[in-house]
Amino acid sequence: MDISKYKVDGGQQVKLQEFATSEDHSIDERELREKQLPDRVEKLKDLHWRLHAEEKKGIVVVLQAMDAAGKDEAISYIFSNLNAQGLKTTSFQKPSDTELSHDYLWRIREGLPARGQVGILNRSHYEEVIAPRVHDLLGDEAIPDHIDKEKVWSLRFRQINDFEQYMVENGFEVIKFFFNMSKEEQKNRLLERMKDPLKNWEFSFRDVEERQHWDSYQEIFEDMLNHTSTEAAPWYILPADDEWYSRYIITEAMIQCLEKIDPQFPEISQENQDKLDKYIKQLENE
Repeated sequence: MDISKYKVDGGQQVKLQEFATSEDHSIDERELREKQLPDRVEKLKDLHWRLHAEEKKGIVVVLQAMDAAGKDEAISYIFSNLNAQGLKTTSFQKPSDTELSHDYLWRIREGLPARGQVGILNRSHYEEVIAPRVHDLLGDEAIPDHIDKEKVWSLRFRQINDFEQYMVENGFEVIKFFFNMSKEEQKNRLLERMKDPLKNWEFSFRDVEERQHWDSYQEIFEDMLNHTSTEAAPWYILPADDEWYSRYIITEAMIQCLEKIDPQFPEISQENQDKLDKYIKQLENE
């Protein structure tokens, strides 16, 4: 299946209203859930083992969205199937006092993968160009005196692009997923969490409070996508009302990223092969 229409490489002016939150992809949901998606996850699992064994490159995965858009579920369904040693998942909330005392990209380093790993950022450095704008929190941060406060966001966009370019040039692919969810679908998911006692733990009162800023979030998301969609670190805009299809797009995009890296299992040296053969015979003859 061609997922290229969800990919924004850069130079393309994004208007979120032109990206569907759900669409007719002509795939039966049961077929997708029980056959196609499990098959592709197995393919992803094999490629991830190779990445981990080779230990030459890594992948940074960014998941960004409104609450209840499906980030956690995508992590559980797709990435939990991968080799845990080659996987690193980090969630980011409101910055602590310690984090605020450093540069705004400082805390992201804890979530970055080593070579041979996939590092998943559940929310990410993009929080620093979203929440402070929605809630006018820039005053809580130590902005250098010589920086024009009106130009902080364009400056941060450029710095984030530079940071991601740096990661790619040092052997770490960056792939980003924006969950494009409708306001109606979010309402339905929040109500489900609120009404089902078994899902109450997933609910936060803040989720409903943030809905009051829906339009501001959409405007800022669009600005973010337009300024940080690059060839080196592309965004994928997911039709997030359709959870299973969004998971399929994520899985397929990850497969394509790994196939570009083309990781291989390391070959054993002749000396070690001879030693291995010797020990095989030794154990077989015990």
